[in-house]
Amino acid sequence: METREPEVIRDKEAMRRWSRSMRSQGKTIGLVPTMGFLHDGHLSLVRQSLTLSDVTVVSIYVNPGQFSPTEDLSTYPSDFSGDLAKLAAVSSSGSVIVVFNPKNLYDYDGVRNEKTNSGGGSGGGKVVSCVEEGGLGHETWVRVERLEKGLCGKSRPVFFRGVATIVTKLFNIVEPDVAMFGKKDYQQWRLIKRMVRDLDFGIEIVGSDIAREKDGLAMSSRNVHLSAEERQRALSISRSLAMAKDSAQQGQTSCKELKDMIISEIVGAAGRIDYVEIVDQETLEGVEQIESGVVICVAAWFGTVRLIDNIEINVAV
Repeated sequence: METREPEVIRDKEAMRRWSRSMRSQGKTIGLVPTMGFLHDGHLSLVRQSLTLSDVTVVSIYVNPGQFSPTEDLSTYPSDFSGDLAKLAAVSSSGSVIVVFNPKNLYDYDGVRNEKTNSGGGSGGGKVVSCVEEGGLGHETWVRVERLEKGLCGKSRPVFFRGVATIVTKLFNIVEPDVAMFGKKDYQQWRLIKRMVRDLDFGIEIVGSDIAREKDGLAMSSRNVHLSAEERQRALSISRSLAMAKDSAQQGQTSCKELKDMIISEIVGAAGRIDYVEIVDQETLEGVEQIESGVVICVAAWFGTVRLIDNIEINVAV
């Protein structure tokens, strides 16, 4: 099967011109937003986009707007050449994948971040988060006020405004017809769907099921930072979620009982709980009894790595 090396576009105006040229030819455009260091979960989104659109844009951009000054922007893993090779392998004859890899989407009037964004989060020199005073002069943020507050929003208060803002910027630059998001970041997926609805973007948001390793660990670019022992212990997350879903399907509808089961399993594996919540799939509001579709969301630390995972439960009560 023929493979095609993806075209790389780094300038946002050039990206917009390319997209509009495709649209003038009657082609539909898919977007897969990523921060690089691509794994099979990302590639499954690309494959799905290729089936839903004529051409696909994969953005590779480590967004400083979603990191607080104390978070891991400078250590976020990167392998740009490896990412291009993986995308080339996905591309088949007749399919078109373009990579949008801007240096800095918060660059205004010559004010530049000291770290460029050429494919990942590593690099020399001081890293300036655009949420720092005097960082990059960026003042305009998109907020999805209620959906951003719970779950990951509790411990990462600037995260979702950064996500909503960068996705808005990517939508305005790429102008896609459809955009792909993985459900591992469940709150992010729901938040983006709500933002698109509320702001009248003419874009279809598609949520894709969680991609997992053979042993059940949810795929994540941060998994590379786990030691072999931590990785084995981290399996307690997916294991406990599967146990809770099975228990719910057997008739256990008490959310407290289910959460206690999950917490016990993860803590027993030396994990540190950030949160375990059972929430309505649409509103993300916590529930005490399972009476309709819910999602169990977990965030836990193993060593220095914070992992998230979830499982949907659709039990007719």
